[in-house]
Amino acid sequence: KGISREGSLLDIGVELGLIKKSGAWYTYEGEQLGQGRENAKSFLNANPEIMVEVSERIRLQVGIGADPDAEPEDARDPDDMPITLD
Repeated sequence: KGISREGSLLDIGVELGLIKKSGAWYTYEGEQLGQGRENAKSFLNANPEIMVEVSERIRLQVGIGADPDAEPEDARDPDDMPITLD
């Protein structure tokens, strides 16, 4: 079946602390996703709104999909500003 999107989200979510893993149980925001990885994957597959929310939070946390119009932090440094000759 290839790479499982749900499984990848579970793994990264656990690694980043967004999804809690206690024994075989996976929990997100107080909601139990399932006992065991396969059951948690099935839960995410059956609840796409939660899967999208987890995916968006992961992207934000790792800096993917940030606002493209936002100025990078280092661009605000006064030394990087253009010099005007008034």
